[in-house]
Amino acid sequence: MNFILYLLAEIAIAACDLAEVLGMAIGLNLLFGLDLLWGVGISFLDTFLLLYLQRLGMRKMEIFIIGLIFLIGMCFLIEMVFAKPDLGGIMQGFIPSMPNKAALYISIGIIGATVMPHNLYLHSALVQTRKINRDEGSIRKALKYNFWDSAIALNLAFLVNAAILILAAAVFHEHGINNIAELQDAHKLLAPTLGTEWAPRLFAVALILAGQSSTVTGTLAGQIVMEGYLRLRISPVLRRILTRLLAIVPAILVIYIAGDDKVGPLLIFSQVLLSMQLAFAVIPLIHFVSDKKRMGIFVISFYTKIASWLIAAIITVLNFQLIYNEVTGWIQDIHNVWATVGLVIGAIGLFVLLIMTILYPLIKNRKKVNMEVHPPFQELKEIKTSSFQRVALALDYSPSDKQVVSYALQLAEANTQFILIHVVESASSRMIGEDTDDYEKRHDEERMERYLEIFKDKGHAATYHLSHKNRVNAIAQICKENNADLLIVGSHGHRGFKDLIYGETVNRLRHRVKIPVFIAQ
Repeated sequence: MNFILYLLAEIAIAACDLAEVLGMAIGLNLLFGLDLLWGVGISFLDTFLLLYLQRLGMRKMEIFIIGLIFLIGMCFLIEMVFAKPDLGGIMQGFIPSMPNKAALYISIGIIGATVMPHNLYLHSALVQTRKINRDEGSIRKALKYNFWDSAIALNLAFLVNAAILILAAAVFHEHGINNIAELQDAHKLLAPTLGTEWAPRLFAVALILAGQSSTVTGTLAGQIVMEGYLRLRISPVLRRILTRLLAIVPAILVIYIAGDDKVGPLLIFSQVLLSMQLAFAVIPLIHFVSDKKRMGIFVISFYTKIASWLIAAIITVLNFQLIYNEVTGWIQDIHNVWATVGLVIGAIGLFVLLIMTILYPLIKNRKKVNMEVHPPFQELKEIKTSSFQRVALALDYSPSDKQVVSYALQLAEANTQFILIHVVESASSRMIGEDTDDYEKRHDEERMERYLEIFKDKGHAATYHLSHKNRVNAIAQICKENNADLLIVGSHGHRGFKDLIYGETVNRLRHRVKIPVFIAQ
């Protein structure tokens, strides 16, 4: 169950990234006349945008995202001023209605585009990224602020999507133009219909900006999902490249094989995929926050629980109605027995998975899940002592730590002082830095305290430092600030391609410090 839900979450992230790639490519095409294939290729260049923003700090990243959302909103606000929509028609449009099957397909896509299931994982992780007191009042205050943060973000997304629909209705439907199916067609007709060249330009700019704003959240969510589901942490650079390639490859194939005309349907399909994943993200979340054993006094109320399950049921029913409509339509069109069997099995499998997602958390005596990213703490026994002085130890909580501590004590003298160093590398820590207070940081501190006890039992003075910066830079800086005269690091035991996946420390570190580096094999 865990692995299947992980795959679904990754599909949702890839689908979101696909929409960003296509949106940016279409925006560049509309604004500069750039071929869509070239636009998709250029979209790969923003792969490293998030990595640069992370180096600037979380505050600057937040300002960047808010700035993008503000600019998108202003683009559509100006478009609305040009369009002069009928306010009565707008109010009437908020009454739910489903005139035909095509409307259901589009509506499901809008739900996926607004909520984006992977952001549920991201916001759940961001709750832990602020230092707060652990008393009830402080936690409730933090929950209140996070509630308003999520509510404002989702409503802004809702208003942007509503503005697009209102603009289309006011500009095209009111003028009897009912055959607009592609963004390119809408772009061409905005200027003659509204009487200004600014209308299509703002439309194209908004498309480009929308792709960039979602790129940031999609990448951060990808790191959260991979760490949370698989307890696997890889290089952020590699993570970003993989996510973007999963989006770029399908986009290039569709454009190259089927042509530019299929980009619009692919864009809508990516948002429908997001909505399809929504139930598999919402239902586990409801189970979690309804569990009194885990949540304690912060468990959700009975009425909140009812409302949550009702919303989840509506989303699920709409999605499976869509699946039924699409599958029956495909079966009628393809007239192939094996393809029909495959489609039916796939639909039934998805339904069974949904039932399992609802029922599995209710099963008693399930296998306990390891919440630690690092291996379990191992007691360090039979450690021999010797001699040395101000010694810095870089600990990564792997089995090599035993060798690092052992060599340090062998090289120690009676007055040797030890500086223990560990770099917290959770996704929250990368975003927030020193202000993070997530699960991993608290357990890293607890483990450091246990290491300190080992040195104190041997009669040595020891302090520890937890850092949230780049591994190499953090270790080098702490060694310099504490005047360490020896650094002991453990060998990670991998090289070559694995260095690209997990990151490489020792070789870079020995060039950054001006003291001997002892590598414990």
